[in-house]
Amino acid sequence: MPDFHHISVLPDEVLGLLEPKTGGVYVDGTLGGAGHAGLILTASAPEGRLIGFDRDAEAIAVATERLSQFGDRVSIFQRNFSSIAATLAEIGVDAIDGFVLDLGVSSHQLDKDERGFSFQTDAPLDMRMDRSSGPSAADLVNTLSEGELNRIIADYGEERWAKRIASFIVKAREESPIETTLQLVDIIKGAIPKAKWEERLHPATRTFQGLRIAVNEELKSLEDGLADLLRLLKKGGRGAVISFHSLEDRIVKEAFRGASAGCTCPKELPICICNRTPQYRLLSKKAIKAGDEELKANPRSRSARLRGIEKI
Repeated sequence: MPDFHHISVLPDEVLGLLEPKTGGVYVDGTLGGAGHAGLILTASAPEGRLIGFDRDAEAIAVATERLSQFGDRVSIFQRNFSSIAATLAEIGVDAIDGFVLDLGVSSHQLDKDERGFSFQTDAPLDMRMDRSSGPSAADLVNTLSEGELNRIIADYGEERWAKRIASFIVKAREESPIETTLQLVDIIKGAIPKAKWEERLHPATRTFQGLRIAVNEELKSLEDGLADLLRLLKKGGRGAVISFHSLEDRIVKEAFRGASAGCTCPKELPICICNRTPQYRLLSKKAIKAGDEELKANPRSRSARLRGIEKI
């Protein structure tokens, strides 16, 4: 079994939002090390069912082993969670009691050099969560136009130096292909004036984030998958989503806010004519964050934001 180390963030808070019950059907769209999945299965014993998804073959292998104790209460698929609706239809599930999405890159993916997610060690510039398909980060930096690279780094990485970084990438690849993480790190460091480097943030952080999101189509997958999961919830069913950067959190926040909205009539109308009533309710007004104890035990939980919703 692969050495897969990942600490699930906000575990107690996720269970508190979902309130798993025996006989319930739950979806974990991002299995990872199966931490949240195991907690849900334990809390929903003896008859609760969990259907898990992950694109990472190593995560699937680990989750299958770790959840084997739950027998046929578990079904696992190596697929993007954007395909959840189609997959559930395949297995005859038309509604669910709850779902969880943990949108963070796993510690295993970050720490394993050959995955190419980290800017701290030299490795092939890959970043694919599913290494069996799709273009890698190296493919993007060596083939995309300067304008498209600028858009990815600016929009997905929220990097103020995106235009300059894109220009430096294009110039560097004219001499030789950019194939490793540290090659790209050196280019980024050259593009951002050293006086402008942030004290607590590696210069390559935002560019790597932008490329990772583009390689894995993370934002589109989130939008599509979240819409299906909300639709599939039974009345009284609950969903919990953990995001780790503002782009993801904004999508979750807006999706939940839209779903829980009532009247959509223009404010200037004296009375409501749409007759729309809320179909969902938010389980917390603000995003839930890790407490002091968890922050000490797992520093990567610092940027985690948890939001919950219930179908009413």
